Amino acid sequence: MKTYDRIVQESLKLFNEHGERPITTNHIAAHLGISPGNLYYHFRNKEEIVYQIFRLYQDYMREHMRVPEDRELVAEDLGQYLDAAFNAMWQYRFLFYDLPGLLSRNPQLQADYQAFVKNDIAPVLARAFSEFASIGFLSVKLGEIQPLATTAWLIVKFWFTFQQTVRPDVPLTEETGKQGVRQVLALLKPYVQPDYAAVFEKIEARYKPG
Repeated sequence: MKTYDRIVQESLKLFNEHGERPITTNHIAAHLGISPGNLYYHFRNKEEIVYQIFRLYQDYMREHMRVPEDRELVAEDLGQYLDAAFNAMWQYRFLFYDLPGLLSRNPQLQADYQAFVKNDIAPVLARAFSEFASIGFLSVKLGEIQPLATTAWLIVKFWFTFQQTVRPDVPLTEETGKQGVRQVLALLKPYVQPDYAAVFEKIEARYKPG
């Protein structure tokens, strides 16, 4: 693996484990066993590393959260979307530990994150929920689609932060992500049409506690 990629991947591990703020470029260089000068050859500062990690998160979400163009959505796609969203949140969880603070310290990241939510996440969510309504999976009125999609996204986005706040002594795990999925499913359950109850129950079963 090239040094550039090693810096990005190992920084991600350190940030996820310790948070972004306490980790310096010197910590990253020491962890990698390289000189600070070698790190600065590839990145001028820590903010550039964080930004590149955000780009990886962005690419992941664009690949896994898009609505297919060659077919209609089916109810089972809901599970795939939830998997993708919480896998991303787990893999890049440090981004969401203190998102407002992280964005305030990184103007480029702030601009790109806002554009990403506005131009990618929000339209995809609205379209997906609209299609779930059109196939009869969810009973959602036109005016309810955007608020429902936004609430689901807020749960995904802030679930790990919420858990850190209410249970600061409990380490975050992948099971924590499954709890977040169950929370989204609880939000959507009242909207599920009777004909799709069995399909929805199968989706719920995938996220039951181990």
